[in-house]
Amino acid sequence: MHRTLCFDFGNTLLKCAVFEGAEFKQLLVVENDSVETINNIIDTHQPTKSILSSVIEHNPAIEEILLQRTSFHKLSHESKFPITTPVGKPETIGADRLAMVVAAVDLFPKQHNLVIGLGTCITYNFVNKYHQFIGGSISPGMEMRFKSLQHYTAKLPLVKADWNFPLLGYDTRTNILSGVILGMAKEIDGIIEKYKEKFTNFNVHLTGGDTSIFAQLLKNKIFADLHLIYKGLYAISEYNNQPKT
Repeated sequence: MHRTLCFDFGNTLLKCAVFEGAEFKQLLVVENDSVETINNIIDTHQPTKSILSSVIEHNPAIEEILLQRTSFHKLSHESKFPITTPVGKPETIGADRLAMVVAAVDLFPKQHNLVIGLGTCITYNFVNKYHQFIGGSISPGMEMRFKSLQHYTAKLPLVKADWNFPLLGYDTRTNILSGVILGMAKEIDGIIEKYKEKFTNFNVHLTGGDTSIFAQLLKNKIFADLHLIYKGLYAISEYNNQPKT
């Protein structure tokens, strides 16, 4: 059974998912993008294949290492996908968004799918039953909202996420927690409702680090999957990669 490493370099964290065959096994936090770090991961897990999704300016030398030591694919708008992207500038679509919609199509083919990613930003990504990724929207994520309240005011503090908060805040900290977290939940529900006005019978997927918490705050039925982006990366790797012989 072959092993695949799916690297996801986001704005906040660098991560790597380990797959054995098509089964997700574990998620690693990658310390940095040095050649030594990547070599150590390869030495430990002995992969046959690898794929890299990056939305940052990563160390280009690691691509050569992955190419030398594995059957490597770098995710880009030029990759082969089981979807089409009929948008004005497909090269501007984030690699993470492509991976999420591919995972949704892989799990629920020939159905409408709305994929909501909770990361540095909240991304809303709609792929129709014809497997056309027709777009969506982007809004600030949770940490960005907390930081903006502190940055653009004279006295508001920087608040860290705490899920034990009241509806009616009793001090500055709990007012911010209620406003940011419940505000996000109501935004997500509201956008899902707007999609319901245009489409019927679509699946809603929620993914990202805070999925389990926000899933409890939403009134709409969703599929919550922390690892959806990695399942998409694996599917794209299989679609593009042939192992070295």
